[in-house]
Amino acid sequence: MVRYLRLGQRLIACCFLLLSLSHAPADAAVEIRFYSKELGASFPHAFVELEGQDDRTGEKVHANYGFTAKAISPAILLGSVTGEVMAVDAGYVRSSDRHFSFVLTDAEYDKVKATIEKWRQLKQPSYNLNRQNCVFFVGDVAASLGMRADTPKELMKKPRSYTEFLVTANRSWLAARGASLDPRYAENGK
Repeated sequence: MVRYLRLGQRLIACCFLLLSLSHAPADAAVEIRFYSKELGASFPHAFVELEGQDDRTGEKVHANYGFTAKAISPAILLGSVTGEVMAVDAGYVRSSDRHFSFVLTDAEYDKVKATIEKWRQLKQPSYNLNRQNCVFFVGDVAASLGMRADTPKELMKKPRSYTEFLVTANRSWLAARGASLDPRYAENGK
């Protein structure tokens, strides 16, 4: 009889554990990484990378997204031109600076995907060096996640400086998320 009571108690404890887990926010098991590349002939200079697996669908995720002009020409300096969300190759990612990364919840993963899609659907011409470039794109992705993502005019053409600004402005938010920061920020206290 005692054995059956203990078994019943264990079953009840397991049920409560399963119920409590079903109400916890789920992680999508997808990590987001924020990168910059300080100027140069290749674009975009600021972008995000998603890596992992969407636990809801089982879909493997390995993609990166940045926003840039569809064609690089002097017209970029004169006003708005056709823009596009694009991916870069693995070599470009490796040669870029990763500033920070953290694992997304399912809801955050959905927000990031919705933000990327919003930028894909912008009315053309959509790229503007002064008002809607890769730095603004990364800021919008960060804002969709609840980060402070102000757009100081003096930083909006400086991808590395802006991404460093995101770290500084969101230091406690990133710490609470268990974000992985580039070692430069830990050493210098930026």
